[in-house]
Amino acid sequence: MKRPFRFIAAILFLAALAGCSSTRADRDVFFQVSTLNALAGGVYDGETTFTELKRHGDFGIGTFNALDGEMVALDGEFYQIKSDGLAYDVPGIAKTPFSEVTFFEADKTVPLDKPMDMKQLQEYLDTFMPTNNIFYAVRIDGLFDYVKMRSVPPQQKPYMPLSEAVKRQVVFGMSDIKGTVVGFRCPAYAEGFNLPGYHMHFITDGRNRGGHLLDFRIKRGTAELDHTARFSVSLPGDKAFYSAGLTSEGDQGLEKAEK
Repeated sequence: MKRPFRFIAAILFLAALAGCSSTRADRDVFFQVSTLNALAGGVYDGETTFTELKRHGDFGIGTFNALDGEMVALDGEFYQIKSDGLAYDVPGIAKTPFSEVTFFEADKTVPLDKPMDMKQLQEYLDTFMPTNNIFYAVRIDGLFDYVKMRSVPPQQKPYMPLSEAVKRQVVFGMSDIKGTVVGFRCPAYAEGFNLPGYHMHFITDGRNRGGHLLDFRIKRGTAELDHTARFSVSLPGDKAFYSAGLTSEGDQGLEKAEK
């Protein structure tokens, strides 16, 4: 009688392992709400709530309906960085027109033991990436000489394109500050639905200030890279998105607006 029970136990154990593997695979996805060129075209209202967004990731960046500030998700907590530069908790009923999240699990840890500016650090991290053709979630914890950030005040309808909206951005900086960079590196073929290269936000250690990163210089810290080979996008189903002219011509000012 013992052998059948051992066989059943083995089957259950293998099934549990398969379930764990499936769960890990389901978590290792770059999930995106809408497309960046839709945001660039002024599609600033979405239907995805943050309660729903949290089902797809605990780490990420994005924005809020009416383009009301910058979003930072870190360690499962979601923050709204408004145009005053302060970080606010995000209610589950709040909605996003564009966000990108994943469940962060580092595949590579890189010590940062010398000062680097934003461009130097990005180029340095590139050398640790096995390919340019997948998505990477990037987390950088450290002490920064300075960070230069921005946020955008809420927009009023009729919405203007992003290239015009960011002309009203509020730029602010901080010096000698500890904090975390939260961001992604997208492959070149992502152009249109996202921005090729790096897109980064920042939040302080106290989780009380932050913004969309324009520049920084880090003294020392640690970078973590999460290799993400699976991509999922949830496209809006509203009139604004359906009628938007989403062509490559709309991307001309996108990199300038974001960087």
